[in-house]
Amino acid sequence: MTITENQTVSEIVTQNIKASHVFKRHGIDFCCGGNVSLKEVCRKKGIDYNNLSAQLQCFDLSVDKESDFANMEPGELINHIVKVHHSYVLENIPIIIQYVQKVAKVHGHYYPRLHQIKNLFIEVSQELEEHLTKEETVLFPFIEEMLNEKESGSLQSDLSTEDIKECISMLEEEHERAGNIFKDISILSNNYTPPVDACNTFKALYDLLEEFENDLHIHIHLENNILHPKALAIAQKKNLV
Repeated sequence: MTITENQTVSEIVTQNIKASHVFKRHGIDFCCGGNVSLKEVCRKKGIDYNNLSAQLQCFDLSVDKESDFANMEPGELINHIVKVHHSYVLENIPIIIQYVQKVAKVHGHYYPRLHQIKNLFIEVSQELEEHLTKEETVLFPFIEEMLNEKESGSLQSDLSTEDIKECISMLEEEHERAGNIFKDISILSNNYTPPVDACNTFKALYDLLEEFENDLHIHIHLENNILHPKALAIAQKKNLV
């Protein structure tokens, strides 16, 4: 894997998804805030460029077929996003809500930030559920229709290309909002570090929240930095943009 200082963080992760682990270790945003060069992010965060570059080079960055998202066809990528990431979100939201409500009720008197974490997670979970519905009922079907357009000879959707561009822009704004809410949750939870006297449910909650945020970062990266550009490129090629 070749790394240059002028490559953006999102480009590096697009080249190989496993690079996200290195960036996560250094607290570097690779999804919504990934459009910044490696050199610039090192300057902003006070990280030695040569050290970070060496970590990226030495890290196990071999690409297997199943994780080569940059070269996936859009339809295959949509299927992966829905089956892996959408399913993960919908399956884990009720579990985390159950945990956070219980932990906030039992321990919120001693750790009042738990109530803020609870409220923030409930807020973002409601927004994410609505967000996934928009993707699965509006954007994804239109992308798949563009892919199948050759067979039908024309697009059947009532949506114009401008509508789709606006839809992508709106969805990416929602991605950024969800990412920002989780930044707040991370700060409130001391980067998901439970107190020394935390019970197992408390520890499990923080573990689930951290896992949820990590999955969300990958989820957003796949859409913002790979799927959406592919969709717009197809529309451009078909003279729809």
